[in-house]
Amino acid sequence: MPFADEINPAGVEVHPYRDSWRTEGAELAAKLRQLVPNAEEVEHIGSTSIPGMAAKDCLDMMILVADLSSTTAEQQLAAAGWRRRPEPWNNFEPGAGRDCPKMVFAPPIDARTCNVHVRVTNSPTARIALLFRDYLSCHPAQTQAWSSLKAAIAALSPDLAAYGSIKSPAWQLLMELAERWATDTGWQPHGAPTTGPR
Repeated sequence: MPFADEINPAGVEVHPYRDSWRTEGAELAAKLRQLVPNAEEVEHIGSTSIPGMAAKDCLDMMILVADLSSTTAEQQLAAAGWRRRPEPWNNFEPGAGRDCPKMVFAPPIDARTCNVHVRVTNSPTARIALLFRDYLSCHPAQTQAWSSLKAAIAALSPDLAAYGSIKSPAWQLLMELAERWATDTGWQPHGAPTTGPR
């Protein structure tokens, strides 16, 4: 859930793809690597990382660490003004039939809108985030279909919670297609570059 300074009075707004998202993602990844030097990787994920994808103007970034209980990511991000999101679903998420621990951070007040997810390298949920990005980056037709669906849902229900609830069943179906593609192609997280920008 957004902090008070993050609330958009207009609710959910889905924008056409912006070339600037790729540049902003790369710049933010570099900043996060400096803030969390013990991170194993920092990835631009989510819809803004996919060429041609319509999205909310909110970057999703993922910091991968060896162990969530021993990483200093929380202290390092907090010292720079980042705010940990407290909701239960921002502390655990389902993956491969179990709850996987995570942390999610909001940006400092007045900074660029984003979410920073801290996950364990090679965890099921880190894999899912990378598969979503890589599958759609390789399938422009699917990207356009998903863009149209998100725009329609936002127009129907701009409330953030309702938007997520309506989108969730369709996302499950999309990820079934992504898993088939991963099996057919031998896709692996952090493998060879996709046909789209990383």
